[in-house]
Amino acid sequence: MPKMKTHSSLKGRFKITGSGKVLRYKAHKNHLLSHKSKRAKRVLNGNPVMAPGDVRRLKQGLANLK
Repeated sequence: MPKMKTHSSLKGRFKITGSGKVLRYKAHKNHLLSHKSKRAKRVLNGNPVMAPGDVRRLKQGLANLK
């Protein structure tokens, strides 16, 4: 049986913490920020922890990601 590979596109989209939680990045924070209000940009700050139901789906794709 071949090794399980990490799904390459998931590497940049999610991060696994030391305790095993999965952090995701928010949309609308990469570019075109000049017309967005300071409040809108502030609300988009931070990386929320993913919901448990979504993490179960991602576990196989994130198999070797540390």
